[in-house]
Amino acid sequence: MTTLAESPAPLTPALRPHRIPADGLYEGHRVLRRTPEGWDDRPYERFEIVPQAATIGAEIRGLDLSRPLSDGLRAELNRALLEWKVLFFRGQHLSSAAQREFARNWGELESNPLLARGDSKDVVRFDKAAGGVPTFENVWHTDVTFRERPALGAVLQLREVPPTGGDTMWADMAAAYDNLPPEIRARINDARAVHDYLPGFARFYSAAQLAPFQEEFPPVEHPVVRRHPETGRRMLFVNASFTTRIVGLEEAESDRLLRLLFQQAQVPEFQVRWRWQAGDLAFWDNRATQHYAVNDYGPHRRVAERVAIAGDRPC
Repeated sequence: MTTLAESPAPLTPALRPHRIPADGLYEGHRVLRRTPEGWDDRPYERFEIVPQAATIGAEIRGLDLSRPLSDGLRAELNRALLEWKVLFFRGQHLSSAAQREFARNWGELESNPLLARGDSKDVVRFDKAAGGVPTFENVWHTDVTFRERPALGAVLQLREVPPTGGDTMWADMAAAYDNLPPEIRARINDARAVHDYLPGFARFYSAAQLAPFQEEFPPVEHPVVRRHPETGRRMLFVNASFTTRIVGLEEAESDRLLRLLFQQAQVPEFQVRWRWQAGDLAFWDNRATQHYAVNDYGPHRRVAERVAIAGDRPC
């Protein structure tokens, strides 16, 4: 008599040949580390922090940003920025001057002659009137990586908000790097890529408008993976608006690898989405994030002002 233990193992059923295309995004477990290993994750003493997603995005409550920051408050906000990558403040309604003064706590401000200015050369104004041509939206990007020293961060305030839509999304590029296959990480850790202002602006400006800036903004090289200058964490540093090729690769191979890397920003687990109210302010770490302005609010108007903080050379 044959017992169950002695029964032959069931045969594995044969499956038809199957595969998914190489270099895609895959379902399954995501590594979601908000801070670097060994980070001193301690409570905040000067404000309330309300997380908006697993690794990126936190609302800060209990502060009036029109008032000067003490050294202690500035240090604690900076720690929050490093940990959460983008900070949100409801209902601040800052003047342009006050918005600039807040940003100056993190360094010198930079101007961008390619964008419409507000009431100062270092204030960019995005005024999308009803029926206007959409520009500089709905693409994942990191600001001004075509500069030798891309911006450290940016402070954006919504002056006028449409009744629906017009959200902004941010992606955590440390999480994007962490979740690449090990063989891809090994391949790109020491790679460099070319960044150029032309791809991001040629969609909206004529050659005559763009040509005068070619000497001011020549193509530059940055590491494909940069280390954050304050945390030391590795982060993916290529984006679909300004990164044109990976140095040393044939065009087809470079394009294929960049497509894979660009896709990393599109993973929902790495993202936060903010629904604006008039007077809200967002402060993000441009070194560690990409962002995407959702263009779904036509025919309504959306008015925003941005101040950018000069950064360092990526390494």
